[in-house]
Amino acid sequence: MEFRDELKTLKDQVKFGEFFKVDSFSNIVIAGMGGSGIAGRIFSEMYSDKPVFVSDDYSIPNFVDENTEFIAVSYSGNTEETLSAVEAAMKKGAKVHAITSGGKLGEMGIDTIKIPSGLQPRSAVGYLTMPIINTFIKPSPDDVDEASRILADLDANNTVQENIATEIFAGRRIPVIYGASPFRSIAYRWKTQFNENAKVLAYSSYFSELNHNDTMPLRDTYRKDEFYFMAFDSEDERIRKRIEVTQKITGTQFKKIDVRGTSLFARSFYLIHVGDYITYHLARLRGIDPQDVSAIEDLKKRIA
Repeated sequence: MEFRDELKTLKDQVKFGEFFKVDSFSNIVIAGMGGSGIAGRIFSEMYSDKPVFVSDDYSIPNFVDENTEFIAVSYSGNTEETLSAVEAAMKKGAKVHAITSGGKLGEMGIDTIKIPSGLQPRSAVGYLTMPIINTFIKPSPDDVDEASRILADLDANNTVQENIATEIFAGRRIPVIYGASPFRSIAYRWKTQFNENAKVLAYSSYFSELNHNDTMPLRDTYRKDEFYFMAFDSEDERIRKRIEVTQKITGTQFKKIDVRGTSLFARSFYLIHVGDYITYHLARLRGIDPQDVSAIEDLKKRIA
């Protein structure tokens, strides 16, 4: 499947209705790496009823026990860090679940939701995230329909995103993405999409934390013209003021990224998809194959 066709499946992925059956629990741990691990990060900003810990390592937190809902997310099912975390969670008696297209994770005999194969893991963000959202948040049919509709609109017209990619490409600039709650994880998702799709280094941070560190280099750093700054728009007037004042006192202009949708669910997936298209278009302009992850696969072989 061509990469652009992979992107167009997101409007259908958000309709993926699978979920886990859970009882009483004290906390949630979501284990995953890379394009699979982003599912836990996105969910953790949507959900605040119980503590959520995102594990992106071989090990798991000491607090994991029989009251933990432990969800392993690995598109391939063969991610070694995630498999290690699952084994540790099982030893601690956690309630272990998995989201995968197969691999070793799908053969471990744990409660598993099988998702379609054939995509890049980062292109399966809906399939990887929806079972967690459906289990603990339960979005309304209206929210899901809204998300699917605005994603389809973006599939049909992504000229704005192409123009941003063209500006980045023309100046050979390094993308800097500034988010704010509840989209801090999506700013990071953009960073990783620039990395994997367009094969460029990128940096992400978020308001208001960045005002306690990035503000000084935004004013005084060298080679600032080599960066391309983007900031997500926010409904929070305090964050909007911070964005405005930060630009003024540092002399740094941010490209404002508008967010569409009425529900948090729809807005989150819309913003994810905006980043998908900017990075896809940048890859195209660079003559880069967005599906190529050969260096990552080579690394995995050498450390196996």
